[in-house]
Amino acid sequence: MKSPRDMRGGDRLPTREAVLAFLREEKGKVGKREIARAFDLKGDARVALKRMLREMEDEGLLDRRGKTLHKPGGLPPVVLCDVTARDRDGDLVAKPVEWDEAEQGPAPRVILRTPRRPRPGQPVPGLHDRVLVRIEDEARDEGGAHQGRVIKVLERAKLHVLGVFKARREGGGRVVPVDKKALGREFLIAPGDEGEAEDGDLVSIAPHRMSRAGPTMAKVKERLGSLKSEKAISLVAIHAHGIPDRFSSTTLAEAEAARPATLKDREDFRSLPLVTIDPPDAKDHDDAVHAEEDPDPKNKGGFIVTVAIADVAAYVHTGAHMDREAKERGNSVYFPDRVVPMLPERISNDLCSLRPKEERPALAVRMVLGADGHKRGHTFHRVLMRSAAKLSYQQAQAAIDGRPDAVTETLLDGVLRPLWDAYACAGKARSQRAPLALDLPERKILLKPDGTVDRVVIPERLDAHKLIEEFMILANVAAAEELEKHRTPLLYRVHDEPSNEKMRTLGEVLASIGIKMTLQGALRPEFFNRILAKVVESEHAHFVNEIVLRSQAQAEYAHENYGHFGLNLRRYAHFTSPIRRYADLIVHRALIRALRLGNDGLADATIPELPEIAAAISAAERRAMAAERETIDRLIAHHLADRIGSTFDGRISGVTRSGLFVKLLETGADGFIPAATIGADFYAHDESLQALVGRATGESYRLGDIVEVKLVEAAPVAGALRFEMLSEGRIVPGAGGKRSRRRAGGVARAERQERAKVRKRTRR
Repeated sequence: MKSPRDMRGGDRLPTREAVLAFLREEKGKVGKREIARAFDLKGDARVALKRMLREMEDEGLLDRRGKTLHKPGGLPPVVLCDVTARDRDGDLVAKPVEWDEAEQGPAPRVILRTPRRPRPGQPVPGLHDRVLVRIEDEARDEGGAHQGRVIKVLERAKLHVLGVFKARREGGGRVVPVDKKALGREFLIAPGDEGEAEDGDLVSIAPHRMSRAGPTMAKVKERLGSLKSEKAISLVAIHAHGIPDRFSSTTLAEAEAARPATLKDREDFRSLPLVTIDPPDAKDHDDAVHAEEDPDPKNKGGFIVTVAIADVAAYVHTGAHMDREAKERGNSVYFPDRVVPMLPERISNDLCSLRPKEERPALAVRMVLGADGHKRGHTFHRVLMRSAAKLSYQQAQAAIDGRPDAVTETLLDGVLRPLWDAYACAGKARSQRAPLALDLPERKILLKPDGTVDRVVIPERLDAHKLIEEFMILANVAAAEELEKHRTPLLYRVHDEPSNEKMRTLGEVLASIGIKMTLQGALRPEFFNRILAKVVESEHAHFVNEIVLRSQAQAEYAHENYGHFGLNLRRYAHFTSPIRRYADLIVHRALIRALRLGNDGLADATIPELPEIAAAISAAERRAMAAERETIDRLIAHHLADRIGSTFDGRISGVTRSGLFVKLLETGADGFIPAATIGADFYAHDESLQALVGRATGESYRLGDIVEVKLVEAAPVAGALRFEMLSEGRIVPGAGGKRSRRRAGGVARAERQERAKVRKRTRR
């Protein structure tokens, strides 16, 4: 093979084939800098190389993590595949579409390498999608399956559709799909094709068409559960996203057979008054904290902070059934009406829950903070502890604010005040570090006993919340630093900086409200904080917070470190929640291995699998977030279904060519307004303004605007709401001619005035 210098042709740009050949042959990490150096590119040639590499990424020829380009495995044939399943490691499995099993034998399996950090707009495949795959023949797993990289996700009908069965007296019935995209569409079930389904059941159906002109017929393939039962709405999301919600009998047997850990081979921390501080409804408690002034005279004004984390690794061993199922789940999933745990309750709610006055095994980190708040050092310990108390955030905060109860009164001086003093000390370093400081309060749904929505609240953000968050961040940083010091492989929690494309879009949007975005030097979170500070308590505050959030990349897990941009940290690893996150369990095992704290540390066989584990649990996290969001949408749609015709105040939360997304201020419910239903004008999407702008009137509806809307349709099963716009838009100077604006504006105003009259009559 020719060397890169033989192929470069002076300072000319190398061909794509030459770059791919270099990536295949080169060992270790390779980025743009290494490629430019290998081909001796300088000046304008480096700029052209950057453009070419970006195009190759877009076409699926390269994969990027941070500044590292990954080898794609050559240029084999491209295959059209259907994604048919997910294996035990969480990877998607696909099969070729054009494959005749009668002549060719069983169809080969293709393990899909999905993008770990999808670029903006880049589709991510899911179950039952049809995808275009580049087969990587040089990489096969032990079972003989091919490995492939998705080039493009193609539209196609799903093999199975989830829906709610509506029975008919004479037999058969109809199925209402749960997918928002299928809103208004129904499937007919002939008598005898309903299987064991009863009215109100969530079912999986296989559609087929009797004739081109007739209705779409389907057959029930599986009854998944009744939506009439109490607290069952999350069933839809669980099955739609393929979230494992039942443990195997073997896993449950392993959990039941586990016995409490003892003091053997552990340090005795039972006399240290650690306390847990959690939400009042928390069932598992996996972190406890303690703080005291540092007695070292050389560290006057400093503190020693101890964070103890449940020692899950003592019970969940590598390769066991519990471990395999935990890895498949990736994380616990939290719905308003239930929790799908990563581990059986025997482990999560019993043996590993740091209950007060009960002995529990833990991994503890003792961190020494200087008077300036910076961490001066840390040590890790495998211990046996006994929590002094179980406190809620509100309970701890009330004690500090002068309202202690019977539990906190005895802890106030010796435990709680030192914690708050240490938090104030750590805050000095946090302020200097200046992490991203977005202000977007989260809503919480409170349910009635029957599982329906009672009300939606915005929980108060207390110092108690911030204290626990700060100490957990410090512990996570210490874990990453310790493992790097010992050169032990781990999973990082990483967050890349915003892409150039997102920064350009952000600059255009900010310019539309008179904010000039000028970046000097390296991009840091402080840059965004200065922008946010300019709009505090202004009409644009929520809007700017929202668009800054949208400009950020998505955090994920990775075996390579490229830092955490949002927290402004060079190294960061999740260590503090091994009960509910598999990444934390990996970090615990890595610490046990590095510090020789037992024989249940990170196994040699696990280390080569870390890239795949990182990708799988990152995908599981995104899956959980989507399922949780959709469940909230369905619950609120049920809640509002009997309020058709009512008016609400809302905020425009999304702008697309087809219409506006509006989030109601009262409940946080999301709904859609089709562009065709807005006023009497034609509204075009202006991406630079993040708005729909009327061509004739110049009227605009922009992201973040407060508007009044009327609820015209609710589809509880799909979690979809449709609104009608009642508010007038803002006038954008220069949009449309003066005469056309006056004429179209008059028609629009007349329509709104008529709607206002109807609204007043309705309210009376």
